[in-house]
Amino acid sequence: MPDPIAQFADAKYLNLETFRKTGVGVRTPVWFAQERNIFYIYTLPDAGKTKRIRNNPKVRVAPCDMRGNLRGAWVGARARICNEPETSHGQELLRRKYGWMKIVGDFFSRMRGRTQAVIAIEMD
Repeated sequence: MPDPIAQFADAKYLNLETFRKTGVGVRTPVWFAQERNIFYIYTLPDAGKTKRIRNNPKVRVAPCDMRGNLRGAWVGARARICNEPETSHGQELLRRKYGWMKIVGDFFSRMRGRTQAVIAIEMD
């Protein structure tokens, strides 16, 4: 594939595959926002994918639908948990892309006392 990042241009979901200590992959469809070759996603700080990324930053990503059905090819990448100010920047990009759905979701997350972690994914 000449430009693996181009396949994500119109995608609403990204299938993120993280790896357990045993090497078994775990796939999760997530919302994402893109800036150049970096994808930003958000999740709970204690979610399984966050724990797996802390243990092993090697991931794979592919465009998908909301159920995780692939809409493109897998691409190798590296993920990291963001710190400020990158966390705020990633959240702003996600709000711009998903609009009121993200804003409403964030509101209910705060009402339930949940915090969010932002993960940056960079293509290999």
